[in-house]
Amino acid sequence: MVLHKYGEKLYTGLVATMTAHLKDISKSIEDAQGGLFLEELNRKWNDHNKALQMIRDILMYMDRTFIQSTRKTPVHELGLILWRDNVIYSSKIRTRLLDTLLELVLRERTGEVINRGLMRNIIKMLMDLGSSVYQEEFEQPFLEVSAEFYKGESQKFIECCDCGEYLKKAERRLNEEMERVTHYLDAKSEAKITNVVEKEMIANHMLALVHMENSGLVNMLLDDKYEDLGRMYNLFRRVSNGLSTVRDVMTSHIREIGKQLVTDPERLKDPVEFVQRLLDEKDKYDKIISSAFNNDKTFQNALNSSFEYFINLNARSPEFISLFVDDKLRKGLKGVSEEDVEVILDKVMMLFRYLQEKDVFEKYYKQHLAKRLLSGKTVSDDAERSLIVKLKTECGYQFTSKLEGMFTDMKTSQDTMQGFYASHPELGEGPTLTVQVLTTGSWPTQPSVTCNLPAEMSALCEKFRSYYLGTHTGRRLSWQTNMGTADIKATFGKGQKHELNVSTYQMCVLMLFNNSDRLSYKEIEQATEIPASDLKRCLQSLACVKGKNVLRKEPMSKDIGEDDAFFVNDKFTSKFYKVKIGTVVAQKESEPEKQETRQRVEEDRKPQIEAAVVRIMKSRRVLDHNNIIMEVTKQLQSRFLANPTEIKKRIESLIERDFLERDNVDRKLYRYLA
Repeated sequence: MVLHKYGEKLYTGLVATMTAHLKDISKSIEDAQGGLFLEELNRKWNDHNKALQMIRDILMYMDRTFIQSTRKTPVHELGLILWRDNVIYSSKIRTRLLDTLLELVLRERTGEVINRGLMRNIIKMLMDLGSSVYQEEFEQPFLEVSAEFYKGESQKFIECCDCGEYLKKAERRLNEEMERVTHYLDAKSEAKITNVVEKEMIANHMLALVHMENSGLVNMLLDDKYEDLGRMYNLFRRVSNGLSTVRDVMTSHIREIGKQLVTDPERLKDPVEFVQRLLDEKDKYDKIISSAFNNDKTFQNALNSSFEYFINLNARSPEFISLFVDDKLRKGLKGVSEEDVEVILDKVMMLFRYLQEKDVFEKYYKQHLAKRLLSGKTVSDDAERSLIVKLKTECGYQFTSKLEGMFTDMKTSQDTMQGFYASHPELGEGPTLTVQVLTTGSWPTQPSVTCNLPAEMSALCEKFRSYYLGTHTGRRLSWQTNMGTADIKATFGKGQKHELNVSTYQMCVLMLFNNSDRLSYKEIEQATEIPASDLKRCLQSLACVKGKNVLRKEPMSKDIGEDDAFFVNDKFTSKFYKVKIGTVVAQKESEPEKQETRQRVEEDRKPQIEAAVVRIMKSRRVLDHNNIIMEVTKQLQSRFLANPTEIKKRIESLIERDFLERDNVDRKLYRYLA
């Protein structure tokens, strides 16, 4: 027929025949009752496809030549279009098909089992008819109905469930929808339907969920609900601003808790406990971030900035962190493995990084380290050095050079003592002396008043002085009696002997009782010339501490008065031969001491600020006031937060000393004068 130029007739005949046939089919599908409707549609669709293949094969010549030259629709495509227009778009089938499909989805959502295979075939038919058919006849209405469904369901859940349960339900719904797509919808629908669930179940209720009473984010954090937190993270991360909402609430919660921690007067009584609480908080949130929040960097940064915020709310944090280290390195690390020691030191370093006033920490750390070294109380030299290496890595050489100098002095002093005894063999009998010679700049020495040492000791000290100055030229020695210790043998009432480990001051007091039975406070003060505050602490520890009271005092009371009298406690007993009598230490600094340390820190900062100003001006030559303040603060922030008023004062001082000058026109501009 094509060769005889009847191609057109053949083609129009095909269209007419197929259309008439499909109208009949459409009628039989319309007549199908209830559940049989989809089955009938599916069956007729399969038949139509088979018929189409045969027709295409029979009319292959027409398909290849006539249709191509006349640009008509090819046979197979024509079959699909006719099916679409006569069956799917038929007035009685179109809405019924959509309603049936949507009803099946709803039934599946409410827990019924449906024939997924049949669903898949019908949806596949719509997709085969073209993506626009699938979208218009099913996908678009499906998404609208789903949004309505989830809107209602989420409202119902939010009223009756706690946050954890709600998130479980939302997660389950999301997974169901994804599964539905894999079973019988177009893969491209996945993003669209999950979007609907996310919007209706999560995005629209974000704040309500996070702040839900008794079960929201704060409660999850308090109760370490890793699973719920992980679920919240994974669901909220799917919606825009989800994670930032979680992060903001977490941040304000941590800041609130931290603020209570560092400002609660009860907590500040025990510095070691205070720092331990901070470390526990940090561990808690580190664990939450690693196990529930997928180690999210933005959450870690939020945690760090929160810690930095509240640690610096308490001006005593640097001192307390140093006291914590002191406690650990004195006794807290006994019997702890090297790895665990490193873990503890790393945690301390982490807190140290948050401090804005690192130089204050250094001041206290130096004082505490000095006491540890001089009393020989450090648990492990390795741990001490390891921490110094960490500080050096963190803050540079200047920060630790003096600390390293302290270790060097201890080593040199050992050699000096060996030399001293080698050159004085006659000193084998009688009291022995161990001297630590400290370099003035490296140690936190206070200008101390030398007390009157017992005659036996002062002769020995003189010998050492002449030996030392004989071997070293151009040095001066001044005794720091407030930092020393002594071991003395004592015999009590019933001939009971003990060795007492005391401070140098306590030794001076006790030795007086070799020559008198009873001494008043005034007499002791006169004989020893120990400063009053130290003497009172020293007598308190000798007479008022139960089990260590080698002296008795009248009247008996906790505090030392100017009119008290003291005598040896003959009834003193102890089950130990060696008895250590500590000084009643002011563990935390008292108010005046704190002020003094603060002043020393402020004084030390002045030259550092000046040096920074000069460094900056040297390279810039001309700079205005605000930029100098900014640059100086930036340069010094690894050690402390410079106060703008103080920087201004230092600039004034440099102008007076002709390092800088003000511009004649613009008074806020400075020039460097070399």
